[in-house]
Amino acid sequence: MPGALPIADPAPLDGLLPGSAADGALERDFGVYLHVPFCRVRCGYCDFNTYTADELRGVKRSDYAGQAVAEVALAREVLERSGVPAREASTVFFGGGTPTMLPVDDLVAMLHAVRDTWGLAEGAEVTTEANPDSVDAAYLSRLADAGFTRVSFGMQSAVPRVLATLERTHDPERVPLVVEWARQAGLGVSLDLIYGTPGETIDDWRVSLEHAIAQRPDHLSTYALIVEDGTKLARQIRRGEVAQPDDDLQADLYELADELIGAAGFDWYEVSNWSRGTGHESRHNLAYWRGQDWWGIGPGAHSHVGGVRWWNVKHPAAYAERMLSGASPAAGRETLDDETRHIERVLLLSRIRAGIIIGDLPAAARTAVAGLIADGLIDGAAAIHGEVTLTLRGRLLADAVVRRLLPD
Repeated sequence: MPGALPIADPAPLDGLLPGSAADGALERDFGVYLHVPFCRVRCGYCDFNTYTADELRGVKRSDYAGQAVAEVALAREVLERSGVPAREASTVFFGGGTPTMLPVDDLVAMLHAVRDTWGLAEGAEVTTEANPDSVDAAYLSRLADAGFTRVSFGMQSAVPRVLATLERTHDPERVPLVVEWARQAGLGVSLDLIYGTPGETIDDWRVSLEHAIAQRPDHLSTYALIVEDGTKLARQIRRGEVAQPDDDLQADLYELADELIGAAGFDWYEVSNWSRGTGHESRHNLAYWRGQDWWGIGPGAHSHVGGVRWWNVKHPAAYAERMLSGASPAAGRETLDDETRHIERVLLLSRIRAGIIIGDLPAAARTAVAGLIADGLIDGAAAIHGEVTLTLRGRLLADAVVRRLLPD
């Protein structure tokens, strides 16, 4: 089962936000995240807030779209009553779980609710995650017709043995099919990969990278496998059934990814993300890293508006009860003080290629920049132009860079 929610202040049942949330809102983008908490099987490494059929305690997936639409209506009311000015959604992202486990018309209904409530900004980015075995050509075509602009496929690996360790169910040979169907529908394509799976070799990882690159996606994400407490994988490692991921090997795998992906014409724009030129970045995720505003719809979804962060009750049954009663589904929230917001800003913006402006750093942090350049962690040429940009070595040691940019 997913881990516990953060400990923070209780959220009011009416969901109203403090007046500070409205300050400067018109200067920030507004996005919408819709969490679909359903999966056919639970992968052994996964700690996301997702549920298989036998974990739903009588909740019907067929009711979910209506519940999400109800939260969209509640969100509009809360923002209006809290004095937060209305803004069109610049990005919409369906994540999970596996959003495409729902019938396509359910996703369309949820998107239309967002559009009818806030409007979509011109050129809005609308993304859904999908497993390669959860969609066909007709499904993808319907998404495109309804206003979706891109799809992010959870490829993870092209090596069957590695997929089996991860408990992924798709055949890697299906990836070229779904990519082609998405392109025929006019959708942009992103592929997600995981590296560092127990037993995965450098040659395995090379095969996966080359297979992904051969599909000519617009965007690639590569994430190091993290062993989360409470997962099946963590228990397997504790019992000695599989090996703990090796940090040194993961660094080698990342370096290989950067080499091959860069040689194929992609530019890194965030530590784990590459795009095929400007305009193919994930604008929704960039909004997270840049501290913009977003409302998260669904069980366990997190939201952030003007320095106020909150998160919904986790289980779909509890979420359904809140929606039925008309109460806010928020379980807890926190209002960030100036110090916390600065720390988060450094943590997140340092990961982006064009992130931190040196002049925006406190004096104590600016004095650390020269040493970071000398240690090969920050690009000297970018620093001359006033930006903190991580080198390849810096990306591998990003946490160490952040610690030096946040002196006591």
